[in-house]
Amino acid sequence: MTAADRPVVVDIATRRREGRRPDRADRPAPLLRKVYGEILRDERRDQDRTLDDVARTVGMSKQYLSEMERGRKEPSSEMLRSVCDALSMPLENLLARGVRRLSAPRRTGQHTVTGPPRVELMAA
Repeated sequence: MTAADRPVVVDIATRRREGRRPDRADRPAPLLRKVYGEILRDERRDQDRTLDDVARTVGMSKQYLSEMERGRKEPSSEMLRSVCDALSMPLENLLARGVRRLSAPRRTGQHTVTGPPRVELMAA
């Protein structure tokens, strides 16, 4: 097992007591629903479309679409397909962009790591 394969153990409580905030690398990977929501929001904004416009096209409330884009709702695969269709974006494009965001290199101390973070959080 190489150093990059070993889990990183971070005691968040100790960091807080020391007045330090947890580093980004210390945090777990974002939820898939959050990543997909960010991609859908970016695509909608790139097309200069409003929440209301896209929501009406899909047949959902703009509040629900907003919650989806912020990663607060866990949309079904049918809902993701509908929003992608409304944005003229193939569902495969959403999936591929999600994988790229989740596997983008991150800095952890002196190492660059790809793939999901290997972090264990210890409760105090």
